[in-house]
Amino acid sequence: MSRKQAIKNQLKEHMPKDWLTDIRLVYRMTMEAVNDIKRTGFMNIIIITTMAAILSIFGALFRSTLSMAQFANELGSILEISAYLKPDAPAKSIANKFAHLDHVINVRVHTKEEGWKDLRKVIDLPNISNPLPDTLRVKVDDIEYIDGIIKKIKSDPNVESTNYPETLAKRLQLIIHVVNTTTIVVTLVVAMLTITIINNTIQLVIQSRKEEIEIMRLMGVSNWYIRVPLVLQGAFYGFAGAMISLIPLHFVQTLIAKMNTFFLIPTPMFAESMIVLTLIAIGTSFGALGSLLSIKKHLQV
Repeated sequence: MSRKQAIKNQLKEHMPKDWLTDIRLVYRMTMEAVNDIKRTGFMNIIIITTMAAILSIFGALFRSTLSMAQFANELGSILEISAYLKPDAPAKSIANKFAHLDHVINVRVHTKEEGWKDLRKVIDLPNISNPLPDTLRVKVDDIEYIDGIIKKIKSDPNVESTNYPETLAKRLQLIIHVVNTTTIVVTLVVAMLTITIINNTIQLVIQSRKEEIEIMRLMGVSNWYIRVPLVLQGAFYGFAGAMISLIPLHFVQTLIAKMNTFFLIPTPMFAESMIVLTLIAIGTSFGALGSLLSIKKHLQV
C-alpha cells in the first residue's frame, strides 16, 4: 500500500460516520444533479421529448407484440392432436397415460360410437357396421412442444395413426418466433438510441463543468461524488421521457383493447401495468447507463 493511500485510509477512519452525514451527502449529490439539469437549459426539453418519442414507439411495438403473442396462443390452444386407436385398445387407460405427458393439459376420449353418430348426422349412410376407431383428442399447453408429443403418442403400440393441422401449427410457431425476435431487436435499438442521446448530453455537461471538476479533484473530492450527479441526470432524462411516453401509449393500448374485444381475444393479464413498468425501468436504467458510459469515456475519474 502506498503512503498516499495509507494517509487516506487513516483520514477515513477518523471521519465521523453517522446517518446525518450520509443524508447530507445524498442531498448534496442530488442538488448537484438538479443544478446540472438547470445548466442544460432549453436542451432539457429537446432531450426529454426525443426520449419520449423513442420510448413511445417502443411501447407501442411492445404492446402490439404482446397482443400478437396472445392471438397466437389462443389459436394454438384450440389445436388438438387426434390419436386413432387400434381395435379393442383400452381407450380410457391410454387416455390417462397420455394425460400424464409433459405439456399435455387435457385428453378427451371420443368413442367410435360417438364418431359414427356424428358422421351419420352429416352424411346419409346405409345400415352398415361401424368402421370408425376410438379417438383420443389431446390438447397441448404450448404449440412449441407439439412435435415431441406427437412422437411419443405415435410410439405407443395401441395407436394406429395420428392427425393434427400441421400447416397451421407451423405458421403459429413462425408468428411466435417473429414476435419474440422483433421484441428483442426493438429493445436493442431503443437501448442504443437512448444511450447515444444521454452519452452526448452528459459529454456537454462534463465539458461545461471541466474546470469545476478539476478543482474538486484537486481538493480530493471522491470520484463517486463527481459521478453520481451525472448518473442521476441521465436517469432523470430517461424517467421523464418514459412518463411523457405514457400519454400517447394510453391511446394505443385503448385501440388494441378494442381490437381484442372485436376479435374475441382476451387481453393479456396485467398487460397495461407491465408496459408502464417496463417503459419506466428501461428509460431510467438506459438513461443512467448512458450517463455512466459517457463518464468513463470523457472523464478520467
